[in-house]
Amino acid sequence: MKHREAVPFLSLSGKGLATFLLAASSQFSSLAAEGLAATRLEAVAPPQPAAPTNPPRGDWGRPKPGRCPLPILPALARMDDTAFFAVRDVPHGKVEIVKYRNHAGTEKRMHVYLPPGYDQDATRRYPVLYLNHGGGDDDAGWTSTDPRNGGHAQTILDNLIARRRAKPMIIVMPNTWGMAAANPPLPGEDDACTREYLKDIIPWVDAHYRTQASREGRALAGLSMGGFVVMHTGLSHLEMFSELYVFSSGHSSNLLPKFEERFKAVLEDAETNDKFRVPFYMAQGETDSALRNGQRVMAVINQYGLRNFWVLSSGGHEWANWRRYLHQTAQIMFPDSN
Repeated sequence: MKHREAVPFLSLSGKGLATFLLAASSQFSSLAAEGLAATRLEAVAPPQPAAPTNPPRGDWGRPKPGRCPLPILPALARMDDTAFFAVRDVPHGKVEIVKYRNHAGTEKRMHVYLPPGYDQDATRRYPVLYLNHGGGDDDAGWTSTDPRNGGHAQTILDNLIARRRAKPMIIVMPNTWGMAAANPPLPGEDDACTREYLKDIIPWVDAHYRTQASREGRALAGLSMGGFVVMHTGLSHLEMFSELYVFSSGHSSNLLPKFEERFKAVLEDAETNDKFRVPFYMAQGETDSALRNGQRVMAVINQYGLRNFWVLSSGGHEWANWRRYLHQTAQIMFPDSN
């Protein structure tokens, strides 16, 4: 049987023990004095935390509600649903094809949807949705009744208005081909599309139709290339538009820094949120060629605390989605709010 090895211990007696105890006592007193000094020093001058940084918006990080009540965003129609844009036995509006001459002297064309009953009450005024087409298309795309590649905007609105799920509105669909651009404009320098909107399109529409000629009565929406019109023209001129809707659009990684830099004054302005009667809206398909670009833009929008609706749908860069986005957003446009 093994025995544990004894652990040696210090054996002191007499004078040696007294010397050891005196030395230990002196060392303990020194350590205690240092600890006391450190404690007193900490009590006198505690480390100061860094001053908090104010967030871009809100009260110390607490977001504030918008001035208009937050609307309930309806669910999207199913991808294979055709009923919401089918021609039904309901009152119908009409589509007019009109021409105007812009400030450069060029004759241009627009499609204009007038809601049911527009001609029956000569005193009633209507809000206006300015709805933009995509690249490679023109002003006829949104009213095309092609089953696959048509916008069917007029029947979508007829059906919603008949069910009281959308406000009666005028829809103006201009031809922005050759003007809409992906490059964000410099602050204070309107691009060609914005100049045409401000100098020609809006004044012409207000002069020829019974519009609610105010920012509260104007919304701006667009698909793909038309989404750049919404972002560039709309964010640059929130004194003209109170609702912005982007369908399948966004900035690529090389243009995103320009977008943030050139719109930073708008994005970080504490008053910007209150200018949106409906939160900034962006929708993309999960197989959409513009999905990543849209996500980049929304990251910037979220970074600055702008109220927004982000919608991810099935499908891709196609009319089956854009019709659904119009059907969804038309139901929250022009809310009753002071």
